[in-house]
Amino acid sequence: MSSDPSNAERERRARSEAPRLRIGLISDTHGLLRPEALAFLAGSDRIVHGGDICDPAILDALATIAPVSAVRGNNDRGDWAERLRESELVQAGEVWLYAIHDRAQIDIDPVAAGVDVVVSGHSHKPSIEQRDGVLYVNPGSAGPRRFRLPISVGELTVVGRSVTARTVEL
Repeated sequence: MSSDPSNAERERRARSEAPRLRIGLISDTHGLLRPEALAFLAGSDRIVHGGDICDPAILDALATIAPVSAVRGNNDRGDWAERLRESELVQAGEVWLYAIHDRAQIDIDPVAAGVDVVVSGHSHKPSIEQRDGVLYVNPGSAGPRRFRLPISVGELTVVGRSVTARTVEL
């Protein structure tokens, strides 16, 4: 019997030794940062805001929790908003995230670009969808309630090349 571990065993060991990263997801705050959202995001290793921030103080408050990557939404205006890009490519451990406010405006081929997760906002509808090996996550809206849509946030858990997502209604 060989003492050399199988490929499956080596992969299992690598996953168990990889750091676990928690990426907090928030979008469509529209000038309102709820205490419940802050509480949920506490403990994140990074926060991604999917746009429609509407008040730069929100980014400052989020930055007290973890480093923030944010994209400009269609309602973000002013000098502070001009400094935000419409899309961002973010590395989280061994995983690449692509953030954009409106998923319909994606200007890259995520598969060809090596993107693992697309984070968006705009619709105010929380969703998680896997397509062509890419995870698409919209944390929904954490800002003022719109119609009958839930108030929600989300998170990614990254371990090595593995990513899981969830959204949580506040």
